[in-house]
Amino acid sequence: MSSSQSTKAAAPHGSAATVVDVEQAEAALVEHYPRLVRLAYLVLPPGLGRNRRVLTAHSLVQRALPRGRATAPVLPDQRRPAGRGTDPGYAYVRSQVLRAALDAGLPLRRAAWPRRAQLPPLLPQVWGLRLFPRSGGADELALDQRLAALSGPARAAYVLRGLERLTDDEVRRVLDAIGVDTEGAKGAKGAKGTENTEADGIDAALAAAGAPVAADGRSAAALLESPEFDPCSLQARPTDLMRRRQHLKAAGVAAVAALVCGALLGMPGDGWGPDGAAAPPYAKNPAAEAALDPGRLTKAAPTAWKQSARTDFSVWPARGELVDDQALLRRALAVWARPGESVRVSATPGTASGAPPGPAQLLFAGPVDGARVVLLYDGMRVVRYAEPREGTGGAALDFARVDGADAADAGAVVVGRADGNVRYLTAPWVRTAAVRDLLKPGGEAMALRRTADGVTDPFSSPALARECRSWNALQLRDHSGTARLTTDLGELTPAHLTAGRPDAPREAAAKDWSQTACSLAAARSHGVRAVNAWAYARQPLPDGAGSAEWVCTRAETWRGGGGRVLAQFVTPGARAGAVAAKAEGGAACGVREPSVLAGVLWKSRAGSWYLLAAGSKDVSSISVSGGERASGNTLAVRSRQGARPQVTGSLPNGETVETLR
Repeated sequence: MSSSQSTKAAAPHGSAATVVDVEQAEAALVEHYPRLVRLAYLVLPPGLGRNRRVLTAHSLVQRALPRGRATAPVLPDQRRPAGRGTDPGYAYVRSQVLRAALDAGLPLRRAAWPRRAQLPPLLPQVWGLRLFPRSGGADELALDQRLAALSGPARAAYVLRGLERLTDDEVRRVLDAIGVDTEGAKGAKGAKGTENTEADGIDAALAAAGAPVAADGRSAAALLESPEFDPCSLQARPTDLMRRRQHLKAAGVAAVAALVCGALLGMPGDGWGPDGAAAPPYAKNPAAEAALDPGRLTKAAPTAWKQSARTDFSVWPARGELVDDQALLRRALAVWARPGESVRVSATPGTASGAPPGPAQLLFAGPVDGARVVLLYDGMRVVRYAEPREGTGGAALDFARVDGADAADAGAVVVGRADGNVRYLTAPWVRTAAVRDLLKPGGEAMALRRTADGVTDPFSSPALARECRSWNALQLRDHSGTARLTTDLGELTPAHLTAGRPDAPREAAAKDWSQTACSLAAARSHGVRAVNAWAYARQPLPDGAGSAEWVCTRAETWRGGGGRVLAQFVTPGARAGAVAAKAEGGAACGVREPSVLAGVLWKSRAGSWYLLAAGSKDVSSISVSGGERASGNTLAVRSRQGARPQVTGSLPNGETVETLR
């Protein structure tokens, strides 16, 4: 593109423009380089794959400088900090980046020369490594799927709204400036990876993008600014040295080089083809090869769990109609060791995602909801591999830490998610499975059918729900008659729900979670192993308003080292508890530190404000910084709106307890 063309394209039709020289544009590019690369990465077609999107995003930003003086649209955006939204240099570079990102999604045509952005970037290039951003949580995954379903102009509109915080009028000006006409001008990337020759116009793009939504209290801007979409903060994996050697061989490499290449490719099986979506091997290692040989997978006997002193995943038998499909198992093991660029990899926090240390144990292999699924266990992790029934594109690999699991933790594993529903593979000792809505404790449990292999029917999962209108829990009853409640928090293994004092928890009933279940949303995708709900105090309310209940919920993770704690204040008739205090990483409300204290400002029906505080039963008195003091583990004193007094509790041995924070 010439400088005169750049100048013309950069100015919106019929709007004022500001002259920008090369130095000004370069200063804006250098200052805001990470944001511009993130913008390009989000707008580029998802079908390029994460590695190519990263390199293309950097390439587009580095090519955004004008060759001479150029013009930039003047966008009145006073909400942006000086130096970005009000800087003509930034406005120009942003327009160039957006235009190139949309051009990259256009289909190649035989009758026209390809545009520069449609070709793989010459620079930057990284040899020997695959680069991709860090994996995010369930919210980032949902947003990534939403962006993938949008056209190019709609993605640009969504990102400009959420990341740049532009108004709809400002978005229209930017899209108009880069050549997206009202009736549709720029090609776009569809959700299924095909290019559309007639794409969204500006109005259609705005309508398709919709308003940036919030998830779990996080704004759309916070999600767009997360590490999941940061092409400047990257993870690296070794890439495909052997494939390049094979290409050289095809061009006439010497016979000796061909023999070396063949030796390095000597993995179990027939080379790259049977490995499906796996990356090619990069070294020959006998121990690693043994771990990738499906013939060496271990399988527990069908009745091993009945004789074993252990009740964990090590005694699960291999189930599913594809447990003898050697080609499928070979692909699953190869992808586990060397996930290719097209493989979607996720891991719960604190879980290693490396290759198996030795031959793993096979838990399941079979068709689930249009996919072929394999579940494997290596003593520390449960690994789920899934691929489409036709082909191996779009494979997924999920890791979950399960070291030290017992019967309560090893009762079920996710085998499939689709359309907001979840399916589980249940343990061999599970006799019956049912679904309970925790928000309806008086309702009957819905029996859940299972196949002969132990796979449940699908049911609605709360893992990705944006509103807490219901909260389904999976109830599993084992051969001894013990019924356990678990819930899906967006990971492979469901979280075990308990109730009672931290030093003597019991199996939870639906009523124990009826008013605090919605707080479980705060524990999604954090590697949670179990969550306990402890009603530690009841308090009479002033002005004859009945009695309130104080509940402490603590989520323990597989990593240990402290969990997430919430103190909730539940008034009579309330549908859900109000969070009075929260803490993370400490021992409060747990076995090591069962004492807890929390306070809240409360307004009575008579219009009076009170400071209410309650501690666990071992709290002998509570005092307030204003001088008020009450014996026992509850306190209620008059206060005023907005007051922030300090509340302290005392134990019989003279020690003090601070409010949860």
